[in-house]
Amino acid sequence: MGLGPRAGSGGVKNRMGQRRTPAQLRPGLWILCFGWFCSTAYAQMKIPPETVQVWANKLSVQLREVSTTYSGAHILQKKLKDVESSIKIVEIDGREQLRDYADDIERMLGSKMKSVKRLAESAEDADLYHDFNKSLQFDYYNSMLVNTIDDDGNFVELGGEFPLEENEHFNNLPVNTIQSDVQVPTNVYNKDPNILNGIYMSEALNDVFINNFQKDPTLTWQYFGSSTGFFRIYPGIKWTPDSNGVAAFDCRNRNWYIQAATSPKDIIIVVDISGSMKGLKMTIAKHTINTILDTLGENDFVNVIAYTDYVRYVEPCFKGTLVQADLDNREHFKVLVDELHVKGEGKVAKAMKESFKILNEGSLCNQAIMLITDGAMEDFKDVFEEFNWPDRRVRLFTYLIGREMTFAENTKWIACNNKGYYTHISTLADVQENVMEYLHVLSRPMVINHNHDIIWTEAYMDTVAQSLLLMTSVAMPVFSKKKETLSHGILLGVVGSDIPLQEVMKMAPRYRLGPHGYAFLITNNGYILAHPDLRPLYKDGKQLKPKPNYNSVDLSEVEWEDIDETLRTAMVKGETGALTLDVRASVDKSKRPLFLTNDYYYTTINDTPFSFGMVLTRGHGQLMFIGKVSVEEGLHDLTSPDLSIASEWTYCETDIDPHHRKYTQLQAMIRYLQGKEPDLECDEVLLRQTLFDAVLTAPLEAYWQAVMLNASGVEEGVETAFLGTRSGILRLTSLIFRLHRKFLTLADKENLFTVDHFPLWYRMAAENPPGRFLYYMPVEEQGVKDKTGTVPITRVIGQCGFLTIVCLSNRVDLYDYQGMCRTGHSHSSGARPLLSVSQSLQWCFSIIGNKMFRFFETMSLMWTLSLLAHKAKKSEALQPCDTEYPGFMLDFSIRETNSLIKCGRCQKMFVVQAIPESNLVLMVVQADCDCSRQYPAIPLEPKEIKYNASVKCNRMKSQKVRRRPKSCHAYHPKENAKDCGGASEISLSLALFLASLFTSLALRRWT
Repeated sequence: MGLGPRAGSGGVKNRMGQRRTPAQLRPGLWILCFGWFCSTAYAQMKIPPETVQVWANKLSVQLREVSTTYSGAHILQKKLKDVESSIKIVEIDGREQLRDYADDIERMLGSKMKSVKRLAESAEDADLYHDFNKSLQFDYYNSMLVNTIDDDGNFVELGGEFPLEENEHFNNLPVNTIQSDVQVPTNVYNKDPNILNGIYMSEALNDVFINNFQKDPTLTWQYFGSSTGFFRIYPGIKWTPDSNGVAAFDCRNRNWYIQAATSPKDIIIVVDISGSMKGLKMTIAKHTINTILDTLGENDFVNVIAYTDYVRYVEPCFKGTLVQADLDNREHFKVLVDELHVKGEGKVAKAMKESFKILNEGSLCNQAIMLITDGAMEDFKDVFEEFNWPDRRVRLFTYLIGREMTFAENTKWIACNNKGYYTHISTLADVQENVMEYLHVLSRPMVINHNHDIIWTEAYMDTVAQSLLLMTSVAMPVFSKKKETLSHGILLGVVGSDIPLQEVMKMAPRYRLGPHGYAFLITNNGYILAHPDLRPLYKDGKQLKPKPNYNSVDLSEVEWEDIDETLRTAMVKGETGALTLDVRASVDKSKRPLFLTNDYYYTTINDTPFSFGMVLTRGHGQLMFIGKVSVEEGLHDLTSPDLSIASEWTYCETDIDPHHRKYTQLQAMIRYLQGKEPDLECDEVLLRQTLFDAVLTAPLEAYWQAVMLNASGVEEGVETAFLGTRSGILRLTSLIFRLHRKFLTLADKENLFTVDHFPLWYRMAAENPPGRFLYYMPVEEQGVKDKTGTVPITRVIGQCGFLTIVCLSNRVDLYDYQGMCRTGHSHSSGARPLLSVSQSLQWCFSIIGNKMFRFFETMSLMWTLSLLAHKAKKSEALQPCDTEYPGFMLDFSIRETNSLIKCGRCQKMFVVQAIPESNLVLMVVQADCDCSRQYPAIPLEPKEIKYNASVKCNRMKSQKVRRRPKSCHAYHPKENAKDCGGASEISLSLALFLASLFTSLALRRWT
């Protein structure tokens, strides 16, 4: 139940726009002003506590009269009493509710996996019956070129007419739901025979895409990423090039592709930093390391060793161990690699021995050493005999850097005799394609065995739609089934589909869990996929951007009261169970803390690496009441003009059938109850609750209308009366002018995963003592409301002093492990809160091909890398950090206090008195003594937690409990290890260069 004006408006405007204060409160304020004015004549002013107590009691009576009169709470209580016999109180069984939610999520994700399997089967069959044709001529829809017209009014080559229509299901992007199209990276020649044959073969997927979408209309993007580089996507779209007019997106670099193509891997990167590696060689080597790091994910482990005449760990903190290749560690390695400098003589044997020793402590799955050097003077046979032969459990991949081929033979021999692959990288442009070769080698055992492991990715931002929507992908490898190439283990590519995590969490509606209850989802590594406290975005100026580590936020960083990580460990291990924790929660942008006792229930989602958790708060969170009313009676009251519902909640699923997408949630619910749309899938429990709440609260509409028509009129300053229910109903009457309000405000919906949560005023009222009104002021950044949540009304009192209604609080320390801090800058806010209020609180607490082509090619890429580095440096202003900040909670045990504060030559008296039957206190403070120097403002902004070098090292290398995927494909006896590279170099051809240049110019000209 709510009542306007919202506290903190400093009075509200009447119809003429003048700011007024409710009439019933004005006498008390003027009495206070008169009494204060008279007492200023005395040299030593005193504030009689007894008088302040009288004022507080008077305010209490007047506040309750206004609140009761205009809220209509007594009418609702009477109606509840009348229907008490038809109400059933139900205690929520947490374990049963958990199982229901988990089953629904399993069914949803299972349908996505079936779609991907159909794609994989069709792609393999299409390849089996396709004979490679080197001279194939084939026109296809290139997503970069479709609907592009040249100067003569004709469609450009590969850019024919491709109908596109905006589709709400696909983020309102223009799409073609009857045809897929193909994206080819700019650095791949779009008419290469391998590309043309692959695209021609994959045309067979069109019908499967459409059929999948018809079977499961909740599917979003479906795609096939080819090992040759092209990307077929359904529905078809017009691909948007980057600011340079090129398509930098390469599906083979995406996490879903890499995870599906290989098993978990332990990688040691060994780089030569001897004197011979100076100049361009070192630049290429660093780029090679960074590219290898980009191919690693959460299930992989890594370390980087540099060598000259001694072995040097680029991060000494990681000496002798492997660390998880999560985003933080990968980016940390990149920074350290960029600082490497060449010197001395290169002696690789020590580095190789050190690498083998580390890997001996690693997993039993794929293990590899990546040797990056400008040449090996010997073959190190004795090292391999000691550490790797005869099993050859560790693969060796060698990257020969530079143009010199003097020691190429030894470098190749090392790779070929250790089941690896040798490549020669002479320019920066060679790096990407050469690095990708190791993934194909690691995939061979899986391909030969035809193990179609389905993988799920961590959370990531939707790349195709270029939105800030968090997704997860399900993907599956596609193999060649041709017998003649079986031993080569040819990976054709990866098929997959994207699933918005919002849609997954709709399977666990929070209305059943109470105002503070919620559901969450984590990966096998403990990283959050969905959680109401996950904040993946930050504000950079006026623009919202993803945080650098948005998809590697650990469960322990949001459920930080789980100090021993009991909850996290059990969930990561895939266990099912329950746990109770006392927690410090925070609401209203972390400004208002709450002490809650939460019951956690958790289980695994079968056939996925995910674990699902659910929280019920002790007390009201464990109970639901269900009433019985007829559909006819409920429909009548549901259509009242003062009633609306939480349109962000899912009462009925309108996204399954395209014909239902035109309906709002209220329209869909009404049509379903009227029998006009029987095919709609609706939440029967939520509908019953909504109908009952509509009938139960119906008398308030008539009561509020009667109040408005009363002869004495509405008190000046009262804006609105409103009521919210657990079913998402909002009844609202504007008492002075027409006002539109929704159940959830924009601030309530700021978090990506709380689209079905309860508004702030509802959550706060739920923790208020029964029978007592809650008074609060929303914290706002602008306007008359100050950030401390107080109500300054000095305008009314003039120069007499000031009166402030505040929440008398205890300090609570809160933590944020998803903060963003400015490097080398103070992180406390520069904005000062209202000094008088902050000082008053503190006083209270004190008491209580050719060379020229290659030259331009290399210089172009070096310029791009330089530009990216420049942009990265510019973005270093804000970096992820850990912060702590204070919160304050009302202490009901403190009813009154008073004292004198000495401030240099003067002293200031204050009296604090609780206002009975409310969550407010009255504070009266002497105004003629300035104490701002002795008692500065209390900073409310988060402050960065600084860690010393030792603590930082321990935090970086601490290995939390992880659950690596069960499947591992590291060996197959039929693998053809002789296919180990050896081409003098792999580089872009002149034809490719010219084709890429033409494409870029065409796009710039015609788009």
